Amino acid sequence: MQTVILAAGEGTRMRPLTETVPKPMLPVADRPLCAHTADAAVEAGAEDLIFVVGYEADAVREYFGDEYRGVEVSFAVQEQQRGTADAVRAAREHLDGAFAVLNGDNLYDPESVEALFDAAPAVAAIEVEDPRNYGVLSVDGDRVTDIVEKPEDPPTNLANAGAYAFPEAALSHLDVPQSDRGEYEITDVVARVIDTADVTAVTLSRWLDVGRPWELLEANEWKLGELDRRVEGDIRGDAELRGDVVVEEGATIEPGVVIEGPALVRSEADVGPNAYIRGATLVGEGCHVGHGVELKNSVVMADSNVPHLSYVGDSLLAPGVNFGAGTQVANLRHDGSDVKQTVKSNRVSTGRRKYGVVAGPNVKTAINTSLAPGVVLSANTRTEPGESVTRDR
Repeated sequence: MQTVILAAGEGTRMRPLTETVPKPMLPVADRPLCAHTADAAVEAGAEDLIFVVGYEADAVREYFGDEYRGVEVSFAVQEQQRGTADAVRAAREHLDGAFAVLNGDNLYDPESVEALFDAAPAVAAIEVEDPRNYGVLSVDGDRVTDIVEKPEDPPTNLANAGAYAFPEAALSHLDVPQSDRGEYEITDVVARVIDTADVTAVTLSRWLDVGRPWELLEANEWKLGELDRRVEGDIRGDAELRGDVVVEEGATIEPGVVIEGPALVRSEADVGPNAYIRGATLVGEGCHVGHGVELKNSVVMADSNVPHLSYVGDSLLAPGVNFGAGTQVANLRHDGSDVKQTVKSNRVSTGRRKYGVVAGPNVKTAINTSLAPGVVLSANTRTEPGESVTRDR
């Protein structure tokens, strides 16, 4: 099964984390998001991988190269982001038989991807409580009879999970007309295949669409939770590692530190002294977490610093962030309601009672800065000493 992985999008709903990094390359545990997609495909039997790239394409090329886990890799360029069918069309010259399509910003369990490949032609589905915001499958037994986008009266609770195993004949169905929103939709390709072949619905055991910052937190919670304890770095003095903690070679854990897994401290990072890390927390390459800092359930990306006497909970820090001494992140509303965040000018519930801040690349906070729940700090934002930030900057 040749496998196309869609990795060309800009990730505008993930801003400011995608200012310098394409969404498929955002960190999820010990590798980029789309590497987990590639891993699932390889474990399911993919014989070659074709990445469709666009925004910040070099980052994807450099990570995967010509071969990934013994599987040949090639790249196709989607010049403009004009929809998922257009993305697959960009890869058509690399395809010469049955093929699968996976979204590079989705997480799938490998067993379900293998079931998808084995059932080809097939469409992946996930059972949801309210399918009205998804493409929805109609089925007769396990055979797909129709697919419709965001229906007001859904025929089933089976949402399209954005993973497909197509017959070779689908290559001739890729030239679909533009949809009402001006894009070329892969669901129109699926509809054509349904008309000409028996298509199986494969219900996934676990799936996550990582489109917004809090979903990146959820992705890390999932994948950090799968790590087994491994300690290769320098553990000094009375530092204590509890549970499934991974400390990579080249990382340093100073005396007095307590880390409760699941947690990952990547190479060249240093933690402590007297820091406390708990929950599903990722400390990226080259990060510094200093004296008296508490990190909880957060993603701290490469080369960021939380030097001393700060609290960061349920938050995402892009590369190059520096939190000044005494910076405090509030991650719980006083009224107990779910925290909201602005996404593409719309105020959206995160569905999380505990959620901190999103700090874009190279944000710098001054000493004793307070950050309210759901605040987004754009790239290169600066705060003043003692400032209380309650709105996006």
